[in-house]
Amino acid sequence: MKTHTDGAVPFTSTLLTASILLAQIDMHGLFDYALKAGIGGAIWLGYKVVADRIDRYRKKREATSK
Repeated sequence: MKTHTDGAVPFTSTLLTASILLAQIDMHGLFDYALKAGIGGAIWLGYKVVADRIDRYRKKREATSK
């Protein structure tokens, strides 16, 4: 008896392992974390943009006052 798989065995075993591991993940908690991380990143980006504008304004004001 000869079995020929054409290399599908590693993919199948990886898929089976991944599905078993991912079955234990709390998707609701993962969504909540992703939402909080996205909001936190947006707030950080807002602070960064405002700080850069303030810094550019101060540098421009110092350059014109000299």
